[in-house]
Amino acid sequence: MENQTENNKLDTLQKLHLDTQKWKSSFFLMDDELLFIEQLLHSYVFEPNTANLFERLQDYLERLKQIKNDKTAVQKLIVKHESNLGGSIECKNNKSDDNFHMEHEQLKANVANCLQKFQILKSEIFNYAGGILKKRRPGEN
Repeated sequence: MENQTENNKLDTLQKLHLDTQKWKSSFFLMDDELLFIEQLLHSYVFEPNTANLFERLQDYLERLKQIKNDKTAVQKLIVKHESNLGGSIECKNNKSDDNFHMEHEQLKANVANCLQKFQILKSEIFNYAGGILKKRRPGEN
């Protein structure tokens, strides 16, 4: 019976570890997207006579900066959580397991919130930018 409990615990911990790997992968992809969006916002591909263009781009850049800060904070929590995951395997106390699962669920919510904020901002930027791109053919001045 004890062996079955230990196997269930290992299965659960493996699922939690898989979650952390997915989160890290999502943030890795987010890094590439952030870089692209920042380069887009700093480029000269927008119609220059667009009303409030500079202010709007600055607002987007500030919001991207805040999202990057949030992402960094959540990534630090993931690293700490992943480290605790290894320690949880050795712990036999169910109360410790309960606390660990609560921590995992809270971290899952933080990750989802951070990713959702980014997706919303990314969509807003793309919708705005798509309407104000310069419409020149290659080779035209």
